[in-house]
Amino acid sequence: MPRIVSSQELEQIAQAIARHPEGIGMDLLLRSLGEGWTRRTLQRRLTTLIAQGRIESRGEARAIRYSLASHRVEPPDAAELPVSPEGEDIRRYVRQPRQRRDPVGYKQAFLEHYTPNGTAYLPESLRAQLHALGRPPIENTPAGTFARDILNRLLIDLSWASSQLEGNTYTRLDTERLIEFGQAAAGKDALETQMILNHKAAIEYLVRDTEHVGINPETVVALHAFLSDGLLPDPAACGRLRNRPVEIGGSVYLPIAMPQRIEELFAVVLEMAAEIQDPFEQSFFLMVHLPYLQPFEDVNKRVSRLAANIPFILHNLSPLSFIDVAQQDYVDGLLGVYELNRIELLRDVFVRAYERSCQQYVAVHQQLVPPDALRLRYRAQLSRLVAAIVRAHAAADEATIRAHLPETVAEGDRERFIALALDEFNTLHAGNAIRFGLRPLEFAAWRGRRGEHD
Repeated sequence: MPRIVSSQELEQIAQAIARHPEGIGMDLLLRSLGEGWTRRTLQRRLTTLIAQGRIESRGEARAIRYSLASHRVEPPDAAELPVSPEGEDIRRYVRQPRQRRDPVGYKQAFLEHYTPNGTAYLPESLRAQLHALGRPPIENTPAGTFARDILNRLLIDLSWASSQLEGNTYTRLDTERLIEFGQAAAGKDALETQMILNHKAAIEYLVRDTEHVGINPETVVALHAFLSDGLLPDPAACGRLRNRPVEIGGSVYLPIAMPQRIEELFAVVLEMAAEIQDPFEQSFFLMVHLPYLQPFEDVNKRVSRLAANIPFILHNLSPLSFIDVAQQDYVDGLLGVYELNRIELLRDVFVRAYERSCQQYVAVHQQLVPPDALRLRYRAQLSRLVAAIVRAHAAADEATIRAHLPETVAEGDRERFIALALDEFNTLHAGNAIRFGLRPLEFAAWRGRRGEHD
């Protein structure tokens, strides 16, 4: 069942714990909260409260007890995301207790009132600002080039930040170790590890398969298959539109239930998104309407966050990693969409998140050393030439290189190729000779023979 973690839920748990200064165990706490709570949900909320510094635990296994932290840290209200007046109005409404908010269902008019390239969730001036921020350092490159250039950093940042918005307690360092070295963090739930690895697989799919990725049902269903792998009670629901009703914990919104309507509206949402010409408007539209429809049994928000990156990948814009996005800000923005069909607060979160992502990835890209195109083009020829000269015990000078020059090197590239070969010999040593297929004894014999003649 999809869950939205509200501040009211966390406060309810904290208040229940506060009534037991000596500490309270899981079973008693679960009973004191009343109906509607499961042990697994409560455990995740407790983990969030511990991470916030509001409560602490002592003991192990069934003897574990929870109490307010000795030096309690209140939720950082002063550090909340600055938002527009419209966003603040939405925030005030959705932070009311559930009983003071009106129950609502899916409103198709919310979708019907949107006209691709006519309606604008993001005003033109704002889109121009975002284009200036996200414009790639190098223009006119194939789709996905920018994302591939920073892929290692993107895999860690987006996997960590998106999972954190779901209550995952992996730190960024934990995530880096898992993605780069396959080391799962000690003491973490296996589902949290699976969530991170699922993000990694989904991001790699988007970045490396740009010829087939697009704003279409096939891509979005594939994202769900990657992201939900091993995380759903019914494995058959992985990569499949839902065929049963769902509720959203913490919200008074009830998504549409009929499978036929879900399938129809899913196709309409993606058809409309594909028509949108501006990549930022396209991205934000997906962030709004995919979660609102809730086309899958679970993992809808994760799917929407990665789908929102498709326009940026295809247009070589800086990706959106959701780094430094507070869970409560994101949740409040979605609740505004769910319960009021208002997008202003989520838009504030989206813009701030994109600004922060750009700061990260433009700086990362500037630190990269671009590969030499000519070296890449003649990599095989260069390798064979170096190996041939070493095995012939010949001198590594310009005359020898010219004598061994491959015929496949174009006339206009020959002088640059010779310079590259000379550079390779200048940096050649026993440790890197293996790159050219040279065994240590072969390199040592050449070096020894050349030393006799130098």
